[in-house]
Amino acid sequence: MRAVVTVVGKDKTGIIAKVSGFLAERGVNILDISQTILDEYFAMIMLVDVNASAEGLSRLSEECAALGKEIGMSIHVQHEEIFNAMHSV
Repeated sequence: MRAVVTVVGKDKTGIIAKVSGFLAERGVNILDISQTILDEYFAMIMLVDVNASAEGLSRLSEECAALGKEIGMSIHVQHEEIFNAMHSV
């Protein structure tokens, strides 16, 4: 199963390393990643494969949200199909 991870917040050193390491520890493989910095704001979107993760998508989403609070970012995880449905017009 694939999911979309979004990370948004004020830019600081180590965001990509922290988030990607956190996902790797949980068996999540990053398939594609895009990130940008707009003035002082950081935005990243990742397409990930969660098939090898022992955790369910709901638990992974909760843990990522908690990591976001810890590092001062907003992190959301959604099933790819839900993300696509929400962003199609």
